[in-house]
Amino acid sequence: MRHVWITGAGRGIGAALALAFARQGAALSLSGRDLKTLQAKAVELQSLYPGLKVHCSAMDVSDAASVAAAWQSNHAALGPVEVLVNNAGQALSQPFAKTDLALWQQMLNVNLTGSYLCIQAALPDLLAAGASGKAARIVNIASTAGLKGYAYVSAYTAAKHGVIGLTRSLAMELAKKGVTVNAVCPGFTETDIVRESIANIVAKTGQTEQQAREALVSHNPQKKMIQADEVAQTVLWLCSSDAASVNGQSIAIDGGETM
Repeated sequence: MRHVWITGAGRGIGAALALAFARQGAALSLSGRDLKTLQAKAVELQSLYPGLKVHCSAMDVSDAASVAAAWQSNHAALGPVEVLVNNAGQALSQPFAKTDLALWQQMLNVNLTGSYLCIQAALPDLLAAGASGKAARIVNIASTAGLKGYAYVSAYTAAKHGVIGLTRSLAMELAKKGVTVNAVCPGFTETDIVRESIANIVAKTGQTEQQAREALVSHNPQKKMIQADEVAQTVLWLCSSDAASVNGQSIAIDGGETM
């Protein structure tokens, strides 16, 4: 039974990931800011899959002590981890001239440093799993903002570009140690973060919700939002034995936007 650690697991892509791995019978460590949301998700999953092992840990991914405490809690509950999915993230928008240092640092802390902290915590277990021949995996949920530029989200875009750089460098470093490292880069995905972005556009521009939605997907040749389960299924494949030779990649799920 694989121990899978998912950050930002209470909602959106994180919740879809938890469900996808639950279907496979993995033991799940679900981490995030809101413990009650995580516990409700655990109850839901265990009602669908009786006997499923789920542990929940409150965690602020931008705080080193909080990440260390969550990791210790997860490890004590379910043992060594074999898969880490760095999904926790946050997207705040401002024109660059109005992007103060606090917002800049927040985007880096949540979207980039948080991945670093979780990898540092899990790496000893992952290396041990890889050395024993298990399919040890790190998957970083980045964004198409890690592959191209977007206006008004410079801090977020810089952080996600950093996630891609971290993925590539670490993949090279761990290539001979039985651990693969990849990134998944969704376009605008049907999640609370995007719904908040739509509400922000409506409030600032006076556009209708439909107009704001159409604006967000205008660069996607398929003209549609990505679904969270599409992201989850890609992560499942990367974590399978079928993807053993896929390493250091940034897989875009965007309808062709970045092709």
